Amino acid sequence: MQSRRKFIKNTTLTSLFLIGLPSLFKLKSFALFDDYDEVLCGKKFKLFVEEGVKILPIGDAIVDIGKSFIGTDYVAGTLDNDMKENLVVNLTGLDCVTFVENCLVFARCVKQGKTTFDDYRAELQKIRYRDGVIDGYPSRLHYFCDWIYNNEDRGIVKNITAEIGGVLYDKEIDFMSTHPSSYKQLSNDKNLEGIIAAEEAINSRSHYYIPTKSISKSYDQLKNGDIIATTTTIGGLDVTHTGFVYKEKGGMYFLHASLKSKQVIISKNELQDYVAEDSKKTGIMVAPPLEV
Repeated sequence: MQSRRKFIKNTTLTSLFLIGLPSLFKLKSFALFDDYDEVLCGKKFKLFVEEGVKILPIGDAIVDIGKSFIGTDYVAGTLDNDMKENLVVNLTGLDCVTFVENCLVFARCVKQGKTTFDDYRAELQKIRYRDGVIDGYPSRLHYFCDWIYNNEDRGIVKNITAEIGGVLYDKEIDFMSTHPSSYKQLSNDKNLEGIIAAEEAINSRSHYYIPTKSISKSYDQLKNGDIIATTTTIGGLDVTHTGFVYKEKGGMYFLHASLKSKQVIISKNELQDYVAEDSKKTGIMVAPPLEV
């Protein structure tokens, strides 16, 4: 715990220093921004190694890593600032998906003994992009059901939704192609064609979800660090939010980057109640991370 307190103190002091330089953060290519993420990545690796994260089951490792991000600002759209698709690293502002990705990446790297910034970047690219290859905007796994499918295909996660009580999620996924004005990259015809192709592949598969009212029936089969994605009533979308199972004192909670709270938090209510709070959420998909 002492190392975590020191870590939080040091990163807080650094953050206060950077608050005095807001204009620098507007320049995405400014070296201090990139260096800061690299330094923070190194500090996190050092902390996780010192705390023995490597020997934990991967789900418990993910939870410990996720808790180190509690209080980190929720920032949407960090991957979409540029028209050209590049690997974006941002450890100081996370949305729900980049939070999940970062926790999974740190856990997988530490358990493999790969703790350099280059190791981190390579693992991040591996899970964020289809088959780990950056090949333009459509190569990013934009739909989370596609993210689960591709990472399951490569032995990184396993979709257990159907096994633990899931029912057919019969829905046409086409939100991006039917709302191209919401994505500046889709003004490019090639990008739009690539997204349509990805949607067609998604719609050729069967998908499952656990309805909200049935979530608690699956509690016994959920583990710390299982990836949770919340399904939605919004037309054309597969899911609207992601996070992790967090078990504490017999309770089943949700560790996530919260848009409402504007930061990474642990839900006050248990998982089923959390999902039920939002009428647009219809249930969950579940994909535990696999051991490296």
